[in-house]
Amino acid sequence: MKGVTPGGIDCDVHPAVPGMAALLPYLDDYWREQVVTRGIDGLGLASFPPGIAANGRADWRPPKGLPGGDLEMLRAQALGAFGTKAAICNPLYGVQALHNPHFATALARAMNDWMAAEWLDREPRLRASIVIAPQDPEQAVAEIDRRASDRRFVQVLLLAMGETLLGKRVHWPIYAAAERHGLPIGIHAGSTAHHATTGNGWPSYYIEDYAAQAQAFQAQLLSLVHEGVFVKYPGLTVVLIESGFTWLPGFMWRANKTWRGVRAEVPWVDRPPAELIRDHVRVTLQPTDAPPDAASLEKVIDQIGSDRMLLFSTDYPHWHFEGMKAFPAGFPAGLKQRVLVDNPLATYPRLKETLQ
Repeated sequence: MKGVTPGGIDCDVHPAVPGMAALLPYLDDYWREQVVTRGIDGLGLASFPPGIAANGRADWRPPKGLPGGDLEMLRAQALGAFGTKAAICNPLYGVQALHNPHFATALARAMNDWMAAEWLDREPRLRASIVIAPQDPEQAVAEIDRRASDRRFVQVLLLAMGETLLGKRVHWPIYAAAERHGLPIGIHAGSTAHHATTGNGWPSYYIEDYAAQAQAFQAQLLSLVHEGVFVKYPGLTVVLIESGFTWLPGFMWRANKTWRGVRAEVPWVDRPPAELIRDHVRVTLQPTDAPPDAASLEKVIDQIGSDRMLLFSTDYPHWHFEGMKAFPAGFPAGLKQRVLVDNPLATYPRLKETLQ
């Protein structure tokens, strides 16, 4: 297919949870009864409001149900059409937004079991992220330990906007468990909506919320670097999912400049933040916030200063590109093999077990 080299690894596709009823068989008796008797539903948490066009390309929408909810369509459109060798599923639902940590933990467990039974067991090219409820770090670790034995789960999934910055020590047990099992931490665009999605309060329009996601990713990177997460867990990799990447050069330059002036405050950060980011952080390709001309795009990629950071993704079924041109116009041809295959294999150690 034009613009795509067969055999790539898609690092971000989105099977849709059709509703709470689909998860009932995977909940224990207590929570199944609670969901039914209390009429709990409508907990959708996606990168987009479900009804807007960007949530599903017109040709990727099923005749009924949610975009991304049909396995046969995913096989044809996200795997077969791109010649994809493997794809990592990042299911998004209401887990992280729940105020009840006990229900959030139960729902995360149900989602992982649903993903294994309904998607991974039925399609051998699929892999998945472990959904956790960070509201209760101890139970989140227990869920990582429980699901890590299934080698088809290759990552731990968090959101860009939550209760606290991700570098805070309350989250460190999660990182310890991820490092212990050789699992990257995936940080996906999205908010729990417990706090304003900008630093100056709630926006009026969704477009403001959408653009502010880049600010959230930047704040999380600063937190992870300066709280010392990458020093404490040198084997940890973090993947930014749907963050864009053209903001990285200016951000890393400013992070270095500021660190040089106030580095005495964080003596454990013993080298420039940009170096830590290049070593520990990876970024999915879509949505590509690319400049309008090929020369500018190539310059941005060069300014990032690493050919290891970008990972191929389609973000299926979200609408970020037309047809089969998942690589933006002007993307350096010499980088495509690395972004399609080499970088994903280096980022996700479990993929090497079956794909090499």
